[in-house]
Amino acid sequence: MKLTEIKKEIAPQWAEKGYQLPGFDIEAVRARTYEQPTWVHFGAGNLFRAFPAAVLQQVLDTGKYDRGVIVVEGFDFEIIDKVYTPYENLSLLVCLQSDGNIRKKVIASVAESLKADMRFTRDWARLSDIFRNPGLQMLSFTITEKGYKVAPADLERGLEPAMIMGKVTLLLYERFLAGALPLTLQSMDNCSHNGDRVREAVLAYASRWAEDGLVPGEFPAYVQDPAKVTYPWSMIDKITPRPDEKVQKMLAEDGFEDNSPILTEKRTYTAPFVNAEETEYLVIEDTYSNGRPPLELGGVLYVDRETVDKVERMKVCTCLNPLHTAMSVYGCLLGYDLISEEMKDEDIRGLITKLGYMEAMPVVVDPGVLRPADFIDAVLTRRLPNPFMPDAPQRIATDTSQKLPIRFGETIKAYGERGLNMDDLVLLPLVLAGYGRYLKGIDDEGRIFEPSPDPLLEELRAIVAPLEVREGQQDFSCLRTLYSRRDVFGVDLYESGLGGRIEKMTAELYAGVGAVRRTLHRYVSAR
Repeated sequence: MKLTEIKKEIAPQWAEKGYQLPGFDIEAVRARTYEQPTWVHFGAGNLFRAFPAAVLQQVLDTGKYDRGVIVVEGFDFEIIDKVYTPYENLSLLVCLQSDGNIRKKVIASVAESLKADMRFTRDWARLSDIFRNPGLQMLSFTITEKGYKVAPADLERGLEPAMIMGKVTLLLYERFLAGALPLTLQSMDNCSHNGDRVREAVLAYASRWAEDGLVPGEFPAYVQDPAKVTYPWSMIDKITPRPDEKVQKMLAEDGFEDNSPILTEKRTYTAPFVNAEETEYLVIEDTYSNGRPPLELGGVLYVDRETVDKVERMKVCTCLNPLHTAMSVYGCLLGYDLISEEMKDEDIRGLITKLGYMEAMPVVVDPGVLRPADFIDAVLTRRLPNPFMPDAPQRIATDTSQKLPIRFGETIKAYGERGLNMDDLVLLPLVLAGYGRYLKGIDDEGRIFEPSPDPLLEELRAIVAPLEVREGQQDFSCLRTLYSRRDVFGVDLYESGLGGRIEKMTAELYAGVGAVRRTLHRYVSAR
């Protein structure tokens, strides 16, 4: 069983083994897409194949749409050479369900795969032609938050940029020269107000090029004209870990031969298949200047900007991200290396359940399109316990200092703004106290561990350096320096009335071997 076989005579074992195949004419869709492209996507990684491309597959299967997506890679070109080209742009999505079952689906919605670099002259010529086509509606992205950065050195390269957003702006310039044609640039990356990131990056290049006399002054005006170019916000949520060995083994046992993992020189870990969780959300601001593919037929929710913001705040401030951080801190301290295993721990499960439902939920604004209670229920009952998801607390703990202001600081602020009783916050302070203990890099058994990478790690570890993990009296006054930092927690915790309580909890967590477990159990049980 090979991916490229499905375009020929299909062997019966595909159905016998439970593989869902495309319900549309692949070659016909590709031909129509080549002539009249509507959707280009930057970022050819695992998330794209597991979510946007799979959504389009559902749309094509309805028979109500007939265009595929053109995927473009602007950073790691080996992905195109090793994951797309050899398999004729086909891939396999393995959906890992919390009940232990899996669903397998061949994804054929990708019509073309291209490299965004002028060194690949044929690909760049094709991209230029696509962007001059009046029918192009959407350019979307899954390039991670760092993909939207603009480097001064790249601005100085003029019309030969090396970074992704510079290349995107250059392609927009082709569209401008073709008659200032309309287009929507749609980020699908997991970062706040992501459309603004795209807009700021594009404008930085367009403005600099205009200042340098490389493009007409009308070009910056074009990329800022909402009647021509729009940059909607979105909220995306789907966990897509690296290809898993257990999945590879299952596919091999089926007789599916395209199961070998691939590691590129740029350290991208991928494969002809992609494994992902069953739960997924994509909420998009419906602000398009030239129409759009009907992705609502595949489950995408189109709303206004305010609703996108509410959904994002629900996820980031309450129903998912704070729970992840709580699990990462205490998971590292208690020696766990899998999130699914942590969910078997009554104290950790109790911590995040009560933190979400009892302490954070009172300040959630219901966005209307997704019920907060349903969202958090899916997190606690299906997503986090999923044994197929090899996610680790050590990964989630990366850059924790950058996450705390949003994940916890916003809830604290909301309590103050609404006049709620700060004494009702018990487990949220316990998480922040756990962070003060985590920074020491000693687990609950007294073993040294390396905290995950973080831009402020060494600076914050220096603050707790005087503290020891031992029973008996010691001076915890250094904690005031830590817990008064607005840049880390989003608020001065002492001004919020929580600093003293968090200090006390932190002292309890430092009280010798086993103190983390004892303290965690005591507060969770009492709550």
